[in-house]
Amino acid sequence: MNQPDAYIWEQHIPGGCHWSGIVRRGTTLRLTDVSGGANAAVLFFNQEEKLERYNMADTLKSQHTFRLTKGHACHSDMGRIFCCITEDTSGWNDTVCGMSDADLIRRKYGTGRYQELRNEMFRSGLDGMLIELAKWGLGMRDVVSNINFFSKVTASSSGELTFHPGNSKAGDYVDLSFEMDTLMVLSAAPHPLDPAEAYKPGAVNMAAFMTPSSAVTQCTRISENLRALQNTQRLYACHGGAI
Repeated sequence: MNQPDAYIWEQHIPGGCHWSGIVRRGTTLRLTDVSGGANAAVLFFNQEEKLERYNMADTLKSQHTFRLTKGHACHSDMGRIFCCITEDTSGWNDTVCGMSDADLIRRKYGTGRYQELRNEMFRSGLDGMLIELAKWGLGMRDVVSNINFFSKVTASSSGELTFHPGNSKAGDYVDLSFEMDTLMVLSAAPHPLDPAEAYKPGAVNMAAFMTPSSAVTQCTRISENLRALQNTQRLYACHGGAI
């Protein structure tokens, strides 16, 4: 899948900024790294019951992986699936490093206040996430382990984590094909392990389009994904919706 026939909507997220919204099942959301080196920290919640949210541990152990890429699914803590990764040109998305906070940003980059820099202020990943969560009645206790799309982090045999600059190039994209009506929250601040000396987070474009019928086939090759997809379908069957 290279270029969808038609986008439903598009949104541009400048580097360091944040976004949240409802993505409907049957919709694919394409995240694009605009200029290379972007980081998109993302959380997922069930739009109808926000106590159901993305679960990092279940996602990784059920698919025997440390990273996420094409063919993997993003699991909830209720044994269901938010979305399947149906395309990924960057090839590696970090699952374990979390987000930067204000203290980390200040130590790495100095102070960049709105009063002097306006929209170029230094925002942390956590601050952006909390601003968006508050719009939906959520807060700090709802911040769980997130996905960092476009960022590659590997672990040595001793457990030391290494960030790989340049993993994502300009124009790289990740397609998320949603199986659940999902509240998605995104923060485009720098990855916490990014060694860049200057605060220059990359922009992220988002574009939504209808999911092709065969898009999630590769995800179902993993047995746990197939069972979780069936659980997700039952959720909507019980609600009287289309499967």
